[in-house]
Amino acid sequence: MSTLRPTVCELSAAYADGSTTPLEATERALEAIERLDPLVHAMVLVDREGALEAARASTRRWADGAALGPADGIPTTIKDILLTRGWPTLRGSLLIEEGGPQDWPEDAPAVARLRAAGCVLLGKNSTPEFAWKGVTDSLRHGHTGNPWDPTLTSGGSSGGAAAAVALGMGAWSVGTDGGGSVRIPASFTGTVALKPTYGRIPLFPASPYGTLSHAGPITTCVDDAALMLDLVGRPDPRDWSALPEPPASFWEGLEDGVEGLRVAVSPRLGLDVDNDPEVEEAVLAAAQQLAEDGAQVEQVDPGISDPVDAFHVLWFSGAAKVIEAYGPGALDRVDPGLREAVLRHGEGASASAYLDATAVRMELGRRMGIFHETYDVLLTPTMPIPAFELGHQAPGGGEALWTSWTPYTYPFNMTQQPALSVPCGLTAQGRPIGLQVVGARHDDARVLRVGRAVERRAPAGLPPMLSDPAPEGRGERA
Repeated sequence: MSTLRPTVCELSAAYADGSTTPLEATERALEAIERLDPLVHAMVLVDREGALEAARASTRRWADGAALGPADGIPTTIKDILLTRGWPTLRGSLLIEEGGPQDWPEDAPAVARLRAAGCVLLGKNSTPEFAWKGVTDSLRHGHTGNPWDPTLTSGGSSGGAAAAVALGMGAWSVGTDGGGSVRIPASFTGTVALKPTYGRIPLFPASPYGTLSHAGPITTCVDDAALMLDLVGRPDPRDWSALPEPPASFWEGLEDGVEGLRVAVSPRLGLDVDNDPEVEEAVLAAAQQLAEDGAQVEQVDPGISDPVDAFHVLWFSGAAKVIEAYGPGALDRVDPGLREAVLRHGEGASASAYLDATAVRMELGRRMGIFHETYDVLLTPTMPIPAFELGHQAPGGGEALWTSWTPYTYPFNMTQQPALSVPCGLTAQGRPIGLQVVGARHDDARVLRVGRAVERRAPAGLPPMLSDPAPEGRGERA
């Protein structure tokens, strides 16, 4: 077991054989937060005493042979979008009052499942305001840097969760994904993230982004992502759109390999995208390795067009309703980029425009459904680029809208398909590259299985700062 960044499965096995305890693992995670979070600013709340108390209780359960399950005692963080009992959920916004523990009485469904499984909740992860964009910064909490180089962005909107997991500040986290928000930071930070089929992980309260928004695990390996999905991928009566109990464990069958699977690889999704050459090369190399493992691999585009205009209507209409709830003048107090996007794309969008956007979404879903009649999974880059400079909204110091540089993620929120980001290499500059595995709706288990096959061939490695006993502070809090 790696002591720098143990996986959930490694920790669970170590608890069982007595080689470590939940208390020791929690103390190591809290030490990592103390040492490394000043560099990346991934945490917006740390409940040290609460975590230690929960870890002691878990340690006693394991010692008594009464562990609640494999996740009992696992150090865990939560994206500050999801309600967490006793902790404020500020969503990166100055519009929300912090209040006290009595003001936050309820857990979101995924948080409730993790708590019931015995996970040790350490604290909450940074997010851009209302999780609206693909980098993680906010007026309330500043910028979140990348574990591989804190002068780079961690991506977003679950950038704090991904940075924390990459640095061992908790073994896993749960984030949200309405257009790429777990997959973008996973690609940039060398972590694993799954956006499951819509409704597989219930949400409460309902996302303002409607049925675009999913919750999903962020982990250091595919095994752990499957294990979390087993825990949290169960219905909750507070979510009217939640799927029923899954027919089987997502963790079982991960090692079954890819022999005979029909795999499509599309380096550019048929869109006019200028990929970084190292990204495209790594994705094609991973596809070739799957072919060597027995998959039937074909380079083919799914024949779709970019749905970005329709996505903007759906996304920013939701954002406009969020801000509207905070009363007159609220729009003047939010992230300037969010304000501009809402004014341009969301505020005042007509019912007709919303229905037109929904029609685009339906057609995209139809096309992908037919595509998966022929191909079991589709491989694309998660991102066309590696991580770029911190403090900017777009590569090259630009301020373009985040959808301009995330063409491979948001289409699959519109179709509600499962999509997994798994590391597939590093650039010459040492920046992680992510491969996206997309499957048909409800085929999450196969997506995870293919991701595990990729992972076996291309392990991600550790961020350099994990092995540096005293890394220099290069992060930014602004």
